[in-house]
Amino acid sequence: MMPFKAIFKPMSTAAVLIGLTAFNVTHAAEVANGKALSDSHNCAACHGPGLNKPVSGDYPKLAGQHASYIYWALRQYQLGNGNPNFGRNNAIMAAQVQSLSQSDLKDLAAYIKSLDGALVLKK
Repeated sequence: MMPFKAIFKPMSTAAVLIGLTAFNVTHAAEVANGKALSDSHNCAACHGPGLNKPVSGDYPKLAGQHASYIYWALRQYQLGNGNPNFGRNNAIMAAQVQSLSQSDLKDLAAYIKSLDGALVLKK
């Protein structure tokens, strides 16, 4: 029979590892990485300079938008489920975000939030 310590140590180590894996550590968004991603994915080609002057009325102004909104919008494009409740069914956007990690999406969202924008709040 194995001593209690010999049994307990591997079990406690496994419990700690499972706990750390299950606990989703919050990613501190990096604006600099978000800017690099925006530049490398050429977001300004559609959303315009500073992501605030779209080349067409079909594209939204992004600058200054809430980071959580941008993150979930990009995530919906990435998931590709075309959920009409979220209105995220666009082949161009889906292709743009397919290779990005969730951390990348958060960085991109933080960068977009950091930009001065001309968003209008209606009351």
